Amino acid sequence: GRDYPLAGVAGDQQAALFGQGCLKAGTAKITYGTGMFMLFSTGKRRAKSTAGMLSTVGYSIGSEVCYALEGSVFNAGSAVQWLRDELRFFRHSRESETQALKVPDTGGVYVIPAFTGLGAPYWNPDARGVITGISRGTNKYHITRAVLESMAYAARDLTACMERDSGVTLSELRCDGGASANDFLMQFQADVLRCPIDRPVMVETTALGAAFLAGIASGVWESVDDIALLRQSDRIFKPEMDAEQAKQYHDNWLRAVGRA
Repeated sequence: GRDYPLAGVAGDQQAALFGQGCLKAGTAKITYGTGMFMLFSTGKRRAKSTAGMLSTVGYSIGSEVCYALEGSVFNAGSAVQWLRDELRFFRHSRESETQALKVPDTGGVYVIPAFTGLGAPYWNPDARGVITGISRGTNKYHITRAVLESMAYAARDLTACMERDSGVTLSELRCDGGASANDFLMQFQADVLRCPIDRPVMVETTALGAAFLAGIASGVWESVDDIALLRQSDRIFKPEMDAEQAKQYHDNWLRAVGRA
């Protein structure tokens, strides 16, 4: 019998952007779920993409509007589920990290998990999954590692497009979602992107962002500046791999995408 105000409305990726405190131009977040979703804040300027990204509203509070570029990868965590459920490589998804670390690299194997086509920046619904580089020595550990690495390569594809569209270089990527708990993936992501990867203490950033919006509207916090101070980092992963090696790996990935 009580009335409660509806104080905030947000789509889940926009809510995660807000919950991650990506409030200024050049800040970005990526959510690793069944798919993978990256939002790159462009501030008060709405950037029109020429590289396959989507222009979206990041958030609006009163007359203040912040825009963002959005890129969606159709299959990310679903590829790990595929290894678990269809190929029976492991019983629990978290075991993928253990398997990936059993080999020093993928042995030249690349997995393009285009189960339902390719999303951004390719937008090809007819593409299908491909495993390339298989040799007589290839085992399930190589394939598992290649699946995890595929997420990092896809994120680099998105980042390159967003930097080109916005004219701003990404200085740090904030991560959330189930696969963000995978330390191997987070380190490889930092190596491939050549920038720090910041994993927060609170990884349920969609719910957090919705709560922050409602809190500002109802007076719990005064402004977005207060929100930025609330975020806490769990761990920051910094690039360790040689830059030329990282580039070679990604070039090979692009060739594998072409075969999909």
